[in-house]
Amino acid sequence: MPNPPYPVPPRNRKGTRTGYTTGTCASAAAKAATLALRQGRPVETVSVTLPIGIEATFTPVEWQVSNDEAYCCIVKDAGDDPDVTHGALVCARARRRVGEATIGLEGGVGVGRVTLPGLGLEVGGPAINPVPRRQILENVADALGGAAPTTALEVIIEVPEGEQLAKRTLNPRLGIVGGISILGTTGLVYPYSTAAWRASVIQAVEMAAANSVDKVVLATGGRSERFAMSLFPELPKVAFVEVSVFTGDGLKTCLRCGVKSAVFVAMIGKLVKTAQGHFTTHVAGNQVDMNFLAGVAAACGASVSVVAQMHSANTARHYMEICLANGLERVLQRLTEIALDRCAEFIEGRMDMEMALIDFEGGVLGRAARPRIADAQAEGGEPFIQRLAKSDEELRDTPEVDEFEE
Repeated sequence: MPNPPYPVPPRNRKGTRTGYTTGTCASAAAKAATLALRQGRPVETVSVTLPIGIEATFTPVEWQVSNDEAYCCIVKDAGDDPDVTHGALVCARARRRVGEATIGLEGGVGVGRVTLPGLGLEVGGPAINPVPRRQILENVADALGGAAPTTALEVIIEVPEGEQLAKRTLNPRLGIVGGISILGTTGLVYPYSTAAWRASVIQAVEMAAANSVDKVVLATGGRSERFAMSLFPELPKVAFVEVSVFTGDGLKTCLRCGVKSAVFVAMIGKLVKTAQGHFTTHVAGNQVDMNFLAGVAAACGASVSVVAQMHSANTARHYMEICLANGLERVLQRLTEIALDRCAEFIEGRMDMEMALIDFEGGVLGRAARPRIADAQAEGGEPFIQRLAKSDEELRDTPEVDEFEE
């Protein structure tokens, strides 16, 4: 993204400053444009109510006001969150129209269009999620004095750089084309919000299931996802989900949505953590256990000297390099099998599972599969999905994530 034309506070990677969602920015732009249309002149500031009930004040820019139309933008401030829209302009155009005295809301330039079912949005409509849609309409109504509109009003949300920004989001995979989504359930963006990424993982799996995908491929990063596509060229793009650190959420959502088969494709670091039984594989939250890895190698017949090197390895990648340098590909295969076992245990064998370990060029270092061995009803009559759901609160409180991309 080019340097923003308007200054925004710099982001601190370790900071805690909250920001505002695209939904809040769109609400502010829409309310300001509506006020300007009524008054015939720009407003210096505008205050909007967020979904959580608090107010925020913004300074609109890029004003254009005429008798029948007003246009302005809000500079998106995402706080310290690594949001791709930080510094972008989120704009609204309010115009009078002929027809019934209602408020219409539409997406314009840079706001994505929905092309696939499964998102809870109308196919063919703008990618403006339900909460932001309500937030925008309520704030526009407030600009009209809280009364029903006496003339027909159309509000169009625009994001001038939205089409380019969307390429750095999951929107293309979700079938949202032409721009970004207008999002936000609270109105605020929290720094390094794992909740947003976790929600996108769940949504992507739901999208795959809604499009009748029987096999979902969970990849841990951008590169592993691209390599996974070459391993399974017969699958549609919607079948591939970048889970980042949220392996457990991806697997649970596959089960809940009735997906028949899940494939987990990972590079060495995330696969090792999965083999250790961690299903939220945050780099800081769960460390690689070199004693565990050395033990796997010893059980596979590695020499005492090689095992000693492994005990002193710096990273999982270093461990992998030691294996390859000493002809111990069988150790990497065994790690793949152990990771598969942990995943199968996590879902209690209630779905076909496959595991693939890939190197940094996409080569396969290990591959294993296990068929489903149980159905979705647990002993004692409690559905397994309900028991999995009981752990959701723990996963929601994941530590902040700093390695979304491999």
